[in-house]
Amino acid sequence: MKKKSNIYMLCFFFVFVSVVGYSQKAPPPPAPPPNPGLPINGGILYLLASGIFYGVYELKKKK
Repeated sequence: MKKKSNIYMLCFFFVFVSVVGYSQKAPPPPAPPPNPGLPINGGILYLLASGIFYGVYELKKKK
């Protein structure tokens, strides 16, 4: 009787450990690498300003 009880306890232990191990949360995926692009913040402003100045110049030149 004692041996049968030990087998049941052993089976319960292995089932319990496998269920707990299976239910663990997966680690989050790694972060993507940063984009290797060029910074265009200041360049866009200079390009926009030079376009406005050139447009005003051309409009004054036609009058």
